[in-house]
Amino acid sequence: MTLKEYVKDRTVFLLINFILFIIIGGIMILVGVNVQTVFLIFCIWFFPLITYVMIEYFKQKTFYNEITSIMENLDQKYLLPEVMKEPETVEGKALYEVLRQANKDMHEHVKSYRDRENEYREYIETWIHEIKTPIASTRLIIENNQNGVTRNIQEEVKKIEEYIEQVLYYSRSNNVSKDYLIKEISLVDLVRRVIKRNSRDFISKGISIDLEKVEGTVFSDAKWLEFILNQLIGNAIKYIRERDGKVIIHTVRNENNIVLTIEDNGIGITEKDLHRVFEKGFTGENGRKFGKSTGIGLYLCKKLADQLGLGLTITSNRGEGTKVSIIFPLASVNFIQ
Repeated sequence: MTLKEYVKDRTVFLLINFILFIIIGGIMILVGVNVQTVFLIFCIWFFPLITYVMIEYFKQKTFYNEITSIMENLDQKYLLPEVMKEPETVEGKALYEVLRQANKDMHEHVKSYRDRENEYREYIETWIHEIKTPIASTRLIIENNQNGVTRNIQEEVKKIEEYIEQVLYYSRSNNVSKDYLIKEISLVDLVRRVIKRNSRDFISKGISIDLEKVEGTVFSDAKWLEFILNQLIGNAIKYIRERDGKVIIHTVRNENNIVLTIEDNGIGITEKDLHRVFEKGFTGENGRKFGKSTGIGLYLCKKLADQLGLGLTITSNRGEGTKVSIIFPLASVNFIQ
């Protein structure tokens, strides 16, 4: 707030005083009062008035500058009424009370929405656990009635399980810290578990796999890492070439990190889509062409990787394949060997 803005806001008040003085001064001159006396009255009238205006200006400027400074330093702007000092002016107190009431009402609304979100998430998690029972029964029936039809059904059941797992991790993605267990993880064992989960797809599509250069031991959450890796390998399988498909998984240890890379010789990603693959719901040209993409898998991988303190990068050339790397920072996640 500048002095010009403050004076402009009080133009009517000052103008009324000036007009009143002109009227009174004119009357005094008409009745014979000398000019010196009129000037003295002018000084007695306007000096305290201008002094008051200036004092009020500096008081309000200090108050608003303090509020502005607090706002600039606050990460959560809605906390302003809780950290600001209660002003001394009547207008300031009224504004302060309005802000406090608005803040209180906002908190109540946010709490109600959070409660609804938690209830919905709990329902989804319960439903996911319940749906596992009929899926397990279906698998048992398939195992006892092996034929071409049941093998096809088994493939579809596997897809259902993967989508259910994706829903579960999506529902928990905002609360990783509540489901986080740090332990020592062998990267080669982790990769082999995921390869085993997808072994039927590798065999049915004739995809070769190269794991010779996977090594290293890290400390992180095995369950979340397995989900991320399964999504990445699933994508490599999904968009692999029809012939001579190949997936290469290897690690590189640098001074400050270990990089686990999943590389395929699939159809690749167009340059215009590459920078958007981690966006929620983005399917791109490949997703529209093949009709198999939900636009959630890579978004979830990126979100979980960020919360685990991992880097996730992707490079690709159209028609040549895709390379996705998980970067494990040594300093922040304490990897060993």
